[in-house]
Amino acid sequence: MTTSDERLLDNPARAALTGPHAHFAERRGRILRYPVDVSPWLALPDEPDADDWADVAALAGPGTEIALFGCRGQVPDDWEVTFDIDGVQMVDDGLAAAPDPEAVLLGPSDVPEMLDLVERTRPGPFLPRTVELGTYLGIRRGGALVAMAGERLHLPGWTEISAVCTDPAARGEGLAGRLVLAVAHGIRERGETPFLHTGAGNITAIRLYESLGFRLRRTTAFLAARAPEHLTENRAVGVS
Repeated sequence: MTTSDERLLDNPARAALTGPHAHFAERRGRILRYPVDVSPWLALPDEPDADDWADVAALAGPGTEIALFGCRGQVPDDWEVTFDIDGVQMVDDGLAAAPDPEAVLLGPSDVPEMLDLVERTRPGPFLPRTVELGTYLGIRRGGALVAMAGERLHLPGWTEISAVCTDPAARGEGLAGRLVLAVAHGIRERGETPFLHTGAGNITAIRLYESLGFRLRRTTAFLAARAPEHLTENRAVGVS
């Protein structure tokens, strides 16, 4: 049975941007989002209305493509859907979380290497300031970054693990799983519970996460849509 705490995961970006990540929040009406160089996550209300969609478009700008992860309900007719795939949300169900002796803490000075690894492996969005969202760990071989994982959405009692990736030349060594468990250890040490998202069709990743001790909580959607070119201004943009 879903608990009230677990229901925060139904709209995790909103729970993060009204909670531990509120200092990142850009707001227009009831719409919240991260700065565009931090994360593409945008938080809609549970039941967005026409005014909310107008605020999404105005906050992003006319003709801008907007990530609408987990969007429920119908996208307005004057929006162009540009990306739509099924996803899954998984939560800790007995992870053997533990630090990893080879893992190193990554920070702002490592961002160029992190962006390069992401470009080559495509684990999902990772932007120039994403590293500010939480702890990122990596493994180096010969001085080069070959694997990483870290924290993205942070909501009360929960932290999302994201950017899990391994250089193709280093695959097959279990580095991704080791880093997930190391990141999960840090989350657990704060008294929080790890969770993550991946594509519903990414069977390899889902099997890895299940083998580590995650369970499927729900299906979701990874959606992107382009705002209409002509907008009506009706509210000012503010930063929480």
